[in-house]
Amino acid sequence: MPPTALLTKGLPTVKPHNPSDRFDDTWRAPLATLLGLGRAAGADFIEFFLERTNYISCLAEDDAITSISPRLSTGAGVRVFRGKADCYVSTNDLSFDGLKAALEKGLAIMGLSLPGSNAYIPDINLEITRDYAKTNHKEGWLADCSSMREMSDVLLAANDCINQKAKHVQSRRAAYFRDWQEVLVAASDGVFARDIRLTQSVGYSLLCADGENRSSISQRIGDSSNPSFLRDWNYDRTAEEVSEAAGTMLYADYVESGQYPIIMANSFGGVIFHEACGHLLETTQIERETTPFLNKKGEKIAHENLTAWDEGLSKGEFGTLDMDDEGMPVQRTLLIENGILKNFISDRAGSMRTGHPRTGSGRRQGYTHAAASRMRNTYIAPGEYEVEELFASVEKGIYCKKMGGGSVGPTGEFNFGVDEAYLIENGKITKPLKGAILIGEATEIMNKISMCSKDVELAPGFCGSISGSVYVTVGQPHIKVDSITVGGR
Repeated sequence: MPPTALLTKGLPTVKPHNPSDRFDDTWRAPLATLLGLGRAAGADFIEFFLERTNYISCLAEDDAITSISPRLSTGAGVRVFRGKADCYVSTNDLSFDGLKAALEKGLAIMGLSLPGSNAYIPDINLEITRDYAKTNHKEGWLADCSSMREMSDVLLAANDCINQKAKHVQSRRAAYFRDWQEVLVAASDGVFARDIRLTQSVGYSLLCADGENRSSISQRIGDSSNPSFLRDWNYDRTAEEVSEAAGTMLYADYVESGQYPIIMANSFGGVIFHEACGHLLETTQIERETTPFLNKKGEKIAHENLTAWDEGLSKGEFGTLDMDDEGMPVQRTLLIENGILKNFISDRAGSMRTGHPRTGSGRRQGYTHAAASRMRNTYIAPGEYEVEELFASVEKGIYCKKMGGGSVGPTGEFNFGVDEAYLIENGKITKPLKGAILIGEATEIMNKISMCSKDVELAPGFCGSISGSVYVTVGQPHIKVDSITVGGR
């Protein structure tokens, strides 16, 4: 198509609606104009990310609501690429002039400037709007969520419930948050896509004490598509599970340190795979050459019984999205198949710089962050064994039923606490243990996961990295690790 003449003095007349309005098709013309300006300035690629958020959290401690924290924000970020180099500028001014100023700053960082008053700019033909919010009936989600009064009533009732079920209670907390987000992505390759996300989570933290004995157990559930999530929470059942675990661990013996085979429970047990291996498969690690799996695609990196996925499709899970934060539809990505490394987790910049294909994994905390390669729902696939077969294979070891917090080094060294553990003797669970810390290294531990059961379960989590904190899902079936260092007393 022939170039379009555009006078600089005419630009301010092109304005979107009030920034507080929804992101609709009226944003097409001004964003296309700005993208064309960026291309005319010499940028190879430009992307705008627009965002509105409505967040609230509520905390009940013992018998009182101690915190209600709302947060509203609106803003945009522009990413400018020149060759394989890029920069990112954000602003909370969504007027045309505000977005133009952000673009101009990004161009200047890359050594470029806006064209002169009689410059010609290319037409940026944005696609017909991919509006996942409209297509998937998300427009009414925010209005259908629980009110502030309802949040308070549910959390206080939940705290009263756990107080009745648990013994030797020192403190009890019930916490809930709701995070609503509307996003619009427009890019110079024609992407024009909108979505609404709704992430909610609720859970307990219980501390029990009897003399010198202490136990602390937490449990959280989450959802990404149900406005009635808090109303549907069965806090009675959750209170039963948390109270039972806290009571059991209150008088548990301390574990003896050493090398043990372990059985790790399903669900949140997958946090170790996420931390110790998943991050090492993100292209941000490849760019920095800080992953031991740098040139291992197509090679064996894990036990032949292990297969692992990363995807954004499982209904209601924390890492589930219709599109990533670069406007790409999400998909399933096979990471490891029977021990062989098949794919990496890649965003646009990661793909450009490493050659690995994009996987719909460009994610960010919000408009103040540039997108980066990040996990979504990441889990070890079901295996061929029954859970009983895993236990039967262990003469003396440890069952890690509930994982706690931990830390991971840049190349995969990790240590994780175990909140609830049990001794395994001759294939049977015998007594509870506390104080266990799992210590290992990714490349070593991956080859020692020799058995996977059939009972995959997923759990919500929060992941911090270069593009901020994002919602993710971890998971796995019960797995057997042939040998691992367990720290204790």
